[in-house]
Amino acid sequence: MLHRSLSRLGLGVVLVLVQACARTPVEQAPAPAPEAAPEITLNLPSQQPECKCPEQSASSDYTFLERGYGLLAVNEYDEAVEYFRRYLRLESSAEADWEAEVAITFVMTLPDSPIFDPKEARKRFRDLNDIDWQSMQLHEQTLLLRHSLESFLIMSRRVKELRETNEALQQDLEKREEAIKRLRELTLGQTGSAP
Repeated sequence: MLHRSLSRLGLGVVLVLVQACARTPVEQAPAPAPEAAPEITLNLPSQQPECKCPEQSASSDYTFLERGYGLLAVNEYDEAVEYFRRYLRLESSAEADWEAEVAITFVMTLPDSPIFDPKEARKRFRDLNDIDWQSMQLHEQTLLLRHSLESFLIMSRRVKELRETNEALQQDLEKREEAIKRLRELTLGQTGSAP
């Protein structure tokens, strides 16, 4: 019985110790203090370089012009021209007039356009080039259209020269063929008359 009592007593002591351990909070090591992040230095210039972009006039509203360009990009030529004409009517400046006229002239060079007229486009472009457009603050896409028109004019001139050269060569070839034909006739006529 003593043995049993000691067993119970030992078991009781173990249970008390387990309970005591369960109730006593475990001390945690203090969390390390966060380290200060190193300061980042950027290699940026102290002064921002000046933008060399052309300043757009505050008085110009490019809404209609840009809508026209958007429609031009998706081959909606009639609507694009309408927006260019609205821009021409609503904006009252030399720049706006020139930009709208360049855009409409460009549409005239496109074979699928309902206002396709390359001869008139060449004339209009020459007139537009006579204006001092280089001193104007123009929309970037207008300048691209102007460069395209200039290329069109150069290529158009080259095609005209090649056609003229071709016509001259064709006439020269016809004259040579006629001369060869006469020479044959004379040669065959003389050999045919000999005994």
